[in-house]
Amino acid sequence: MIIERRVSTGSAAEDVFAYLSDFTTTEEWDPATVSTVRVSGDGGVGTEYRTVSRFRDRTTELGYVVTRLVPGRQIVLRGENRTVVAEDTIRVTALDGGGSEVTYRAAFTLKGLARLAAPLLAPAFRRLGDDAEAGLRRALASLG
Repeated sequence: MIIERRVSTGSAAEDVFAYLSDFTTTEEWDPATVSTVRVSGDGGVGTEYRTVSRFRDRTTELGYVVTRLVPGRQIVLRGENRTVVAEDTIRVTALDGGGSEVTYRAAFTLKGLARLAAPLLAPAFRRLGDDAEAGLRRALASLG
């Protein structure tokens, strides 16, 4: 299951990347996120986060680790719990004439019995992506 969204903003790419690469800001732009705490690290590769999210009226916790970082351009985080593996990629590109574009991609691999429900969950994952996109638009508009 893959969700990918693009959001353009008038905010400078360096400001947008600084904001989004601090994964604790998911509380501000991802309506499904209840809380995100940095457990260890300085934001670079190996940094660990713990998130609590709400999905389909259930609360779940995921441990995320920054697996790849291209300063100012891209951050990749891998999240996991007993039912899902998530890989979130946030890429920020400066636009000619100012502003920037964010590409947010979340790939979910369901584990165990949850795999069987994957086709039924597709609409819920699409809503999750739509809500995150709307939240990103609001949050990024307030940066500039």
